Amino acid sequence: MRRATLAVPAALALFAVTACGAPSENASAPSDEADTLVVGATAVPAGDILAFVQEELAADAGLHLEIQEFSDYIAPNSALAEGQLDVNLYQHEPFLLEFNEGNGTDLVAVEQIYLPPLGLYSNRVDTLDDLEEGAEVALPNDPTNEFRALLLLEEGGLITLADGIDEATFSLNDIEDNPLDLDFREVEAAQLPRSLDDVDAAIVNNNYAQEAGLDFEEDSILLEEVEGNAYVNVLAARSDNADDPRVATLVELLTSPETVRFIEEEYQGSVIPATDG
Repeated sequence: MRRATLAVPAALALFAVTACGAPSENASAPSDEADTLVVGATAVPAGDILAFVQEELAADAGLHLEIQEFSDYIAPNSALAEGQLDVNLYQHEPFLLEFNEGNGTDLVAVEQIYLPPLGLYSNRVDTLDDLEEGAEVALPNDPTNEFRALLLLEEGGLITLADGIDEATFSLNDIEDNPLDLDFREVEAAQLPRSLDDVDAAIVNNNYAQEAGLDFEEDSILLEEVEGNAYVNVLAARSDNADDPRVATLVELLTSPETVRFIEEEYQGSVIPATDG
């Protein structure tokens, strides 16, 4: 099977659904409340990475993490803005900036942590060349991820976008050339893996692909390339607590050689550390 790997420009994002936050079972009782950070995350890979940090590194650094997991992309930012969380880990900076603009919040990216490459997956075809005229392709329905998805399709040679468009103003009408006359279906991001039985291909965010058991090598027919990618996920905080020493300690642990090694061994290239440790 042939898989295309591509570079994707800058922009970014994620979307809305019902909040589903719950304390992680990985969080144990804090030894010192003053040194506890409440961290929001999606389960995979952010929740797994944070659990590793909590179990293997945090105690020696004098830090305790209370990890709360969410099933959507809006609730973790809302909870952070409202002070229910101290930081969160699950999104790239373009999505964070779009959330700020739409909600009047002042969340900030503290540090880049890892890249979860966006991919085009299919249960029906093995390569891009196998896509037939009129094939139905599902896209994430939030603006930033949908724009990112269209950029991926353009890099794959499946469509051509109009010059000068960006994630703030684009629409599907900005597709200037669609040689296969692909039919696009906009789907809530968390539902995209389930849509694979109903469409010819779907662009799925990495965390939902992993939760659904999709293999980035076996099941994807197009993947983002790491180099030059603008969609690296960040540890986010509020502007009023971004300089908290506990946040700085968490950054050190998340970018440590031990955590970098965990990400590389656990995800085998489907999640890429933003630093070499």
